[in-house]
Amino acid sequence: MRDSLRAARVATFAYFILCGTVMGAWVVNIPAIEERVGISHATLGGLLVLLGLGAFMGMQVAGRLTDALGARVVVPAAGVLCSAALVLPGVSSRPWALAGALLVFGFCNGCLDVSMNAHAVHVEQAYGRPVMSAFHATFSVGGVLAALVGAATASSGLGPAAGMTAVGALGIVIALASARALLPAAPAVADADSAGEAERASSPAGRGGAGRRIWILAVLALMVMLCEGAANDWSALQLKDVLGASASTAAFAYGTFAAAMTVGRLLADRLVARFGSMPILRHGAATAAVGITIVAVSPWIWAAFAGWALFGLGLSGCVPQLFSAAGHADPAAAGANVSRVAGLGYVGMLAGPAVIGWLTHLVALNHAFVLLTLLCAITAVAAGILRVGSDRTRQTVASDH
Repeated sequence: MRDSLRAARVATFAYFILCGTVMGAWVVNIPAIEERVGISHATLGGLLVLLGLGAFMGMQVAGRLTDALGARVVVPAAGVLCSAALVLPGVSSRPWALAGALLVFGFCNGCLDVSMNAHAVHVEQAYGRPVMSAFHATFSVGGVLAALVGAATASSGLGPAAGMTAVGALGIVIALASARALLPAAPAVADADSAGEAERASSPAGRGGAGRRIWILAVLALMVMLCEGAANDWSALQLKDVLGASASTAAFAYGTFAAAMTVGRLLADRLVARFGSMPILRHGAATAAVGITIVAVSPWIWAAFAGWALFGLGLSGCVPQLFSAAGHADPAAAGANVSRVAGLGYVGMLAGPAVIGWLTHLVALNHAFVLLTLLCAITAVAAGILRVGSDRTRQTVASDH
């Protein structure tokens, strides 16, 4: 039993890396695809909305399918479809073709995102201790792998179609090879406290309370992921346009943020096991608020780097705790609950850059970041929503990972 559980955890890592690599393969090839198709930045922005719309729809569909059929069926299927769909943007040569390709790719990516997170909740429940944050850290590793593949194909003179096809083919192999190790179903509720919680969730009153709690978690995910999205698109520009850094120096702003987030997620599971998920969300959001405030007010480049690092470190454990709480709220509906939280969070991720961009018409870029400070502060205050059932996840971390 222990070996099969460990194999399921390794397989879940594989799917998170797969998802990060596939999405990263699209991101690193955006400039080349934009040039080949012959579209403007404005047109590309409109097409990216279709990517987000497809992802949102896929998340809602996959959540219900995962609860009905089981993650062991949905996750590999979504992994294969997502890997295959990656090829479509790579070979598109007309704007209308790229629009359809991004809609399909977004849908398949949304299916994989939600189904693998729902399975990660089942693995965490079977382990009896926090393991969610490490899964999200390996998603970032996939992005690094995609960047390396993209650099290699570009330096060899190959177009985006070749690199994206190679990544897609490898993704299909990984998705199929990892399928057998997945858990066949959600683990049975093991203890009296969890059983009582599940029984309360299934009652009419419990469903209403659980539903409200899920939507609160979803709103918090929207706010946190809006902050992440803003950092993705505006961190380098803040150093370059506000502080006058060179383009090469400014590029390290996002790298600092991303590296701090990855390190934080690798450490977060141990901290959650010791202190509980609620303090991680509260103190993480508060740390992020301090970090982005430093970015907003500091006139020094070195302080801006420190602020972006604190921002990434603080945000690192927030989304995994929200996803985990949604999945544990009702194990029988983990997929649907995760899809609601992930779906609204994804809306925030897409909206973040646009919201900051709109604010720059009213105030300076660094002053627009005050909105992110406010969102992080609200998240810290509302972190008490995780107090329900948080004691269940506060376990002593075993030395065997």
